[in-house]
Amino acid sequence: MTYCGYCGKPADGTDHTACASRLGVIDPPRFCAECARRMVVQVTPAGWTASCSRHGHLTSP
Repeated sequence: MTYCGYCGKPADGTDHTACASRLGVIDPPRFCAECARRMVVQVTPAGWTASCSRHGHLTSP
């Protein structure tokens, strides 16, 4: 099962269009897509980093 990185709810069968648009432009992911745990997020002028205690780190592109 996968989860929405913005709201943390299951991504199957529900509409996350608004969440996806915010993740792409405004906000970094706040929840892990693999386990729905809240991630530690740090935003800097150069980008962002997010880390899940179970699944590691993500960085902005």
